[in-house]
Amino acid sequence: MSEAQMTIRPATLADAEILRDIYAPYVEETAVSFEYTVPTVAEFTERMKDIMKRYPYLVAEEAGEAVGYAYASPFHEREAYSWSAELTVYLRKDQRGRGRGRLLYEKLEQILRAQNITNLYACIAWPEQEDEYLTGASARFHERMGFRLAGTFHRCGYKFGRWYSMVWMEKEIGTRREKQPPVKSFSEVKEQIW
Repeated sequence: MSEAQMTIRPATLADAEILRDIYAPYVEETAVSFEYTVPTVAEFTERMKDIMKRYPYLVAEEAGEAVGYAYASPFHEREAYSWSAELTVYLRKDQRGRGRGRLLYEKLEQILRAQNITNLYACIAWPEQEDEYLTGASARFHERMGFRLAGTFHRCGYKFGRWYSMVWMEKEIGTRREKQPPVKSFSEVKEQIW
């Protein structure tokens, strides 16, 4: 299917089960996620609720079927970090490498700019050496999206009997001012986007 046939829309809590199912292989089969256990639908729903209070949570669909999702979340809880957000994207296994992640991230950036967010971050599992559980694909994707390396935490995650590192990548998307405008919630800017 072409990109023209894919649509992006705001997620609803009714999407929780299908989005959790997209996420599950990343937990069970890869070190992309450092979680060991797939969250229950109820746990996943609660995570979505928390994020959706302020940030965009998007679903990519083709022919009415969810093929991926992406969202922004707080970079850190302290108030001075309000203008920064962490991004996350997951695609159904058969949708990887087809430009879906790029389209989701472009839409997220459009929304986050409207919310007055200035800095984007991504926390990415990183292999010292690529293996069957983890490659450098996510870091390469973020680099193509304009992110740059901000730092590395060496061998900080243990999964599948192996140690993996984690890298932080960053991208600046907004202007810094002496009197920075407040961050708006997604609900405040949603109508100007859709």
